[in-house]
Amino acid sequence: MITLRNLTLRRGTKVVLDSASVTLNPGEKVGLIGRNGAGKSSLFSLLAGRLQADGGDFEMPPKWQLTEVAQAMPETEDSATEFVLQGDMPLMRAQAALDAALAADDGNAMAEAYVALEEAGSFDARARAQALLMGLGFKSEQLEAPVNSFSGGWRMRLQLARALMCPADLMLLDEPTNHLDLDALVWLENWLSRYVGTLLVISHDREFLDAITRVTLHLEDAKLTRYGGNYTTFEELRAERMEHQAAAFAKQQERIAHLQHFIDRFKAKATKAKQAQSRVKALARMEKLAPVLTASDFTFEFREPQSLPNPMLAMSDVISGYAKANPDGSDKPIVHNINRTVLAGQRIGILGANGQGKSTVVKTIARMHPALAGTMTEGKGLSIGYFAQQEMDLLHADDTPLQHMTRLAKTLGMDAREQELRNFLGQFRFVDEMVHQVIGTLSGGEKARLVLGSLVWQRPNLLLLDEPTNHLDLTTREALSMALNEFEGTVMLVSHDRALLRETCDEFWLVADGALKPFDGDLDDYQKWLVERSREAQRALNEANGKGAKKAAAAAAKPAPAAAPVAAAAPAAAPAPRNADRKASAAARQQLAAKTRPLRNELSTVDQRMEKLGQERSDIEAQIVAGALSGPDMAEAGRRLNHIAAEVAMLEERWLELTGEIEAIEAAG
Repeated sequence: MITLRNLTLRRGTKVVLDSASVTLNPGEKVGLIGRNGAGKSSLFSLLAGRLQADGGDFEMPPKWQLTEVAQAMPETEDSATEFVLQGDMPLMRAQAALDAALAADDGNAMAEAYVALEEAGSFDARARAQALLMGLGFKSEQLEAPVNSFSGGWRMRLQLARALMCPADLMLLDEPTNHLDLDALVWLENWLSRYVGTLLVISHDREFLDAITRVTLHLEDAKLTRYGGNYTTFEELRAERMEHQAAAFAKQQERIAHLQHFIDRFKAKATKAKQAQSRVKALARMEKLAPVLTASDFTFEFREPQSLPNPMLAMSDVISGYAKANPDGSDKPIVHNINRTVLAGQRIGILGANGQGKSTVVKTIARMHPALAGTMTEGKGLSIGYFAQQEMDLLHADDTPLQHMTRLAKTLGMDAREQELRNFLGQFRFVDEMVHQVIGTLSGGEKARLVLGSLVWQRPNLLLLDEPTNHLDLTTREALSMALNEFEGTVMLVSHDRALLRETCDEFWLVADGALKPFDGDLDDYQKWLVERSREAQRALNEANGKGAKKAAAAAAKPAPAAAPVAAAAPAAAPAPRNADRKASAAARQQLAAKTRPLRNELSTVDQRMEKLGQERSDIEAQIVAGALSGPDMAEAGRRLNHIAAEVAMLEERWLELTGEIEAIEAAG
């Protein structure tokens, strides 16, 4: 159990938490929300032990294993699989103990280390690490590639996989979806839904929060408020709470006005002076309910395009990729034979896994990279507004927001006065001295707002948005969604934010297997398609691992070739009668049954054990849901669920091995 009692936390002169009190129970999945800069990451630092409270009490079980995603980019030549394996701290401690025991030739220590390795699941640790990598979008040929060979976004995925690898009691995830595409996001949701420990996640993706969390902590004005339910439930409860607060405030104002009127009317009359004085005291004692004041919502809108050519763009046999990008100087095609037309007013969502070519297609349309082949025909008056996945591709680190807008205005041939640009930047929360702040020092959300402002200023008729929400908080995402719905031009959107895709797009294109095609379905259909593809990839990986293990076992069991000379081949036997055939067939079946009987008996034992564990897990979860457990019992229940999950995973792996061996024997027989 995690408990904060009247806790105060400061970062410099800023008060992040002011007398905050909250309790989180073992096994709860909690969404931590609040505006950018509210102090969510500081609270994570407190939980992780990097910060100390300035007042009040903070308690967490001392033996809890904690895991979180490291923010530093890893620099190592270790393979991706080895790097992720190193995140399993119990496994690493057991391996270190074994290494030390072997070096000291200590038999007792070796025995203890081997037991610890077995408890840590060393037998299938590598397979689990590779399953995490595959789920997060890595291809099978990348599993053994060195960490240093991956780009920054993929290294952050490695850090996420490393955090998930650790069998932790408490997991802290700070914006885990920022570097994921929709494929990996769906996989992560499924994985976290099965996680049995306590989870705290910071995210601005409302659908992700709705799918994962069952408790919401809202951090606002240094106050921490707990709501039971996911993000949608939080919105409903908070709206109801604010409505009641507004009604209470209005009622109080009426009472204050009534008292003040009595005081003003009778305070000068001797006969009423005593009553008036008592009203003055009542007025002073009355608790002043604060009016419902929320931080001003951020809103903006795209300007009306000067023209709407139709069609806007036609692509015929286009090949999208990178010129002279291969080591031998040849072109590197990514997506082949694109034949699509973009019409005025379309709302197109572009789907596909990372590395399939979504951003490459968008960059080709945005004129950032020329097409390698084919014809691209632009409509007369086409004006493209492009939001790059990496904002700094469109910004200069040494510029200020005001300098950036001044340069943009000159590029567009517009004569804009400084005050006009200042007023415009103010609409995107760049006020006062912020217009002179160096862009390189701005936060990710501030850079994203500056790019959005640049797009609005350009008055495009075709918007190309590549992951525009990566650094936007929920309020800004909602503002973007409303602005896109009111935009009169065409939108082409790449995003892992399903709420934005649902609210904005009315058709989808899929980039997969080197092609771009229409996707016949909605986002729910796409998620089902992704899950099936993921299962197929996992089955292929399991089969590959299983075949490798069987080959190794067969090679180990194969006897050495005899030195004796090879005997002559025996003559073929004469055909036997039919009765003999039936007897031989029956004997072969009996022999086959005898061979597989021990395996089938073990398989039955595994099935029974899995059924028993499943029932035990259901009983524990029912007790937790019913609130029948508390304190040490709740902690023990969480630990037991962890052990059950680990044993079930081990049994499932053994079940696959047994069925594979039985099938192999039957096929050989």
